[in-house]
Amino acid sequence: MAGELVAEEPNGKECGKCGRELPPASFARDRNRRDGLQVHCRECVAEYSAAHYRRRREAMGKTVRERVDVPEGHKLCRTCGQVKPHSEWHRNATASDGLATRCKACKAVQGRRGHLKRQYGLTEDEREALVSAQRGVCCICLAASPVHVDHCHETGRVRGVLCFSCNAALGQFKDQPEAIRRAAAYVEGTAWKPTLVAPGVYQLPS
Repeated sequence: MAGELVAEEPNGKECGKCGRELPPASFARDRNRRDGLQVHCRECVAEYSAAHYRRRREAMGKTVRERVDVPEGHKLCRTCGQVKPHSEWHRNATASDGLATRCKACKAVQGRRGHLKRQYGLTEDEREALVSAQRGVCCICLAASPVHVDHCHETGRVRGVLCFSCNAALGQFKDQPEAIRRAAAYVEGTAWKPTLVAPGVYQLPS
């Protein structure tokens, strides 16, 4: 309307905390202020909020995580402390960034730890102690690397750590000691074998 005065928006404003002359966009709105802007710039307000959050967390005896700047398309894993691309993370639709809280490698380690504890009642240190006691080799073949924890399926008692082949062999023998002894005798050539008495007819040892 003709003759109506229109208030001009200032070209800059001095932050009451850092003292810098900044454009109006650097200040959040505050309708209770004469110029419609907060006294402190956004950066100073954010810094104050972070410091207040830190003091409150420390007073509660809780850990305060440092903010880490990461490149676009990357994320910091708080478990291993490494910055990794998004391809190294599982998806999580409920998370704010759509990614899991731990990277794939750390999640796999956690999964192995959980399996050891649930299935065998062992920690990783206890498993490594078993492997060390076996001098780092399978306790049956004494050659291959031990990778599978072996236990009694009846009592649940852990017997040792075996290589893949020996562990599979025990499974095929269904943990039957007599069958394993007969197999050993057979391989050594000392086992009684059926005698051929006629074409296609065998006599079993008495």
